[in-house]
Amino acid sequence: MIKLASNLLNNIGYLKYKKKISFDLLLQILALFLVFFTLAPVFNIIFVSLGDNKNLLFHLMETVLPRYFINTIFLMVGVGLLAAIFGISSGWIIARYDFWGRKTLSWMLVLPAAIPAYLIAFTYTDFLEYAGPVQTYLRLLFGWNGPRDYWFPDVRTHFGAILMMACVLYPYIYIFVRTAFQRISRTLFEAAALTGKPLFSSVAIPLARPAIIASLSLVLMEVVSDFGTVDYFGIETLTLGIFNVWLGMNNIVAAAQISLIAFILILLLLALERYARSNRLFSNKSPGFKGMPKIKLAPKKQIVCFLICSLPVTIGFVIPVMILISFIIQSHALNSFHFLNKTFHNTLMISFIGAIIIIIVSTFLSIISFYRLNKSGKFLASLSASGYAFPGTILAIGVLHFLAQLEIMFQSLWSVLITQPYEAVISGSFLVLIIAYLARFNAVGYGSVMAGLEQIPRDLISASQILGKRFGSSVGAVLLPNLWPAILAGGLLLFVDIMKELPLTLLLRPMDFETFATITYQLAKSEMLEQAAYPALCIVVSGLIPVVIANIALSKIAEK
Repeated sequence: MIKLASNLLNNIGYLKYKKKISFDLLLQILALFLVFFTLAPVFNIIFVSLGDNKNLLFHLMETVLPRYFINTIFLMVGVGLLAAIFGISSGWIIARYDFWGRKTLSWMLVLPAAIPAYLIAFTYTDFLEYAGPVQTYLRLLFGWNGPRDYWFPDVRTHFGAILMMACVLYPYIYIFVRTAFQRISRTLFEAAALTGKPLFSSVAIPLARPAIIASLSLVLMEVVSDFGTVDYFGIETLTLGIFNVWLGMNNIVAAAQISLIAFILILLLLALERYARSNRLFSNKSPGFKGMPKIKLAPKKQIVCFLICSLPVTIGFVIPVMILISFIIQSHALNSFHFLNKTFHNTLMISFIGAIIIIIVSTFLSIISFYRLNKSGKFLASLSASGYAFPGTILAIGVLHFLAQLEIMFQSLWSVLITQPYEAVISGSFLVLIIAYLARFNAVGYGSVMAGLEQIPRDLISASQILGKRFGSSVGAVLLPNLWPAILAGGLLLFVDIMKELPLTLLLRPMDFETFATITYQLAKSEMLEQAAYPALCIVVSGLIPVVIANIALSKIAEK
């Protein structure tokens, strides 16, 4: 009897173990399926690049390609450095010090993320050019008569592009870093203060490093894939070279090959950093309250902190919005834009649905990759975030190739199972945009959630499972409550990114479907800046909604 009971218990334990193995295997298979589905457009770009480029690439390597590469590296270094200075300094000041205007600046610092980089380039160029209001006022004030009488810096240069792009991209770093600072245990800062070590360099930056790297990688990929700003400023980068080769020389193969160069450049940077921190832990195992204790500053230091935090907001948001408002007032065309009501609905709908779907997929991939996949699986999962490094137009070609293959497969299955004529399921629908957004913006959600996961001790999941909970229950009970600030931050950036995304939406949208980004681009391209100001301002106003919601939620973290 005892032996029979022992065998029965062993069989029950085996069945539970077998069930656990099958459930984990199912999660891994689903994660890998999502990885390959997200990477499918990238694979199609690689497939296109294997074609015959008619020896054009070798000619470009001997002539203009080195210049494209050097300009791209210069912009990446400049924008990355300036955006990191803006984002980290403002995130630290907001999290560490208590000064006048802090609460207002804490959410205003995110606002430039709602402005496309090409739009801020348009506004500042018109504002600072020779016939613009700044130089006109200077001539009236000092009695200058022509350009020979004075020197004025030209905004349409490499340094102008670095400033414009950094001022709208630093919110990526600010949101991630501020969230990371607020999730660090207060006891660590108190221990560092007792030993006399600087809190910023010894505690805050080391523990926030995953968030800094994840957000900085998004900034760098955004710089590589930017087209509107560099095209308007006449800066020859790899992205501009892709468009010139594709549209000017009608060689899609060479364009795809150049895009792979930009892609490999991003992969090398990410691999180098990941190797540098491969054997380090950034999780926070200290108990106690989260967030560092705030310091009440003297009046003079409060002014300094206020000026430091308000500088990027002023350049990246306040001045461009004031210029757009002045355009609207000058155009006297506010009543003629009633048709944008439908555009407003389209923009919010596609941005909200896309952000929800992508953040769910990104969270699932991040958790499964972090806890269940081996090194090869983790590498593939990290590759699923590489679509952000491709220019939107090239990625659109990969999406169309991929969806064409899916439609052929669906048509073959339909003809076998059903005798009625086949109608396209995906082509021409909103699914095309959702798939394209997933391929491009998965990096935003994946990077945000991964940065949050690396700050959560791995022991929490193990302890939960020892107490008898399954992995899925442990995720819901342990991980998600600690991970939701990172998920919220990623969702905010996804919403704003999708709302202002131009190339993918312009090329893949359904018939008679306009967003504020497409309307703004078409009007600005026609040199109708005053008319483009209204939909451009709508992009900013629409972006305020998630910004305010996220700021309220993130502020509660610091109060706990």
